Amino acid sequence: MTEHELFHTYNKDVYRTCLYMLKNSQDAEDVCHDVFVTVFRQDWSSVTNLKAWIMRITMNHCLNVIRKNKTKHEKQGQLQWLHDQASRAVSPVDSIVVNKLSYDELERQLLQLPEKLLSVVTLRYIGDLSIKEIAETLRIPQNTVRSRLYKALKLIRKKLERQEQYIMRGENRFGIY
Repeated sequence: MTEHELFHTYNKDVYRTCLYMLKNSQDAEDVCHDVFVTVFRQDWSSVTNLKAWIMRITMNHCLNVIRKNKTKHEKQGQLQWLHDQASRAVSPVDSIVVNKLSYDELERQLLQLPEKLLSVVTLRYIGDLSIKEIAETLRIPQNTVRSRLYKALKLIRKKLERQEQYIMRGENRFGIY
């Protein structure tokens, strides 16, 4: 496989993972570029599980960017919360009920997960990696991957159920979840 073929084979997966983790197309493009620069500088032809290896490099690059921009993301989260509160104040009840389980809400719940859980969920559902590939990518046991997936999904489910209860009782006006 040539470098050109390698790039075209894995470019979409790497970019999609970067975009999902970083929530910024420019950062995703930059990290995607950095990932392939890193891959091409190393002896990638001798790697046995190429996709898992590339995705591990991708996750490491993404986590480094997230750590550097943590305060920036916190401020964006606060602004998004204020925007959501303002839009809920003007939205009719029907649209609130329809939108409560929307993609944006699920995405917001995912972003509230700790980095360890978020990385496993992202690799599983966005990167479409198997449990074994995730374990190789993150260098953790397969049972740890399963445990983190279970814990992440349980946390999201619990938060959505709690939010639904608050909405049904009309207690969401203060943003309590």
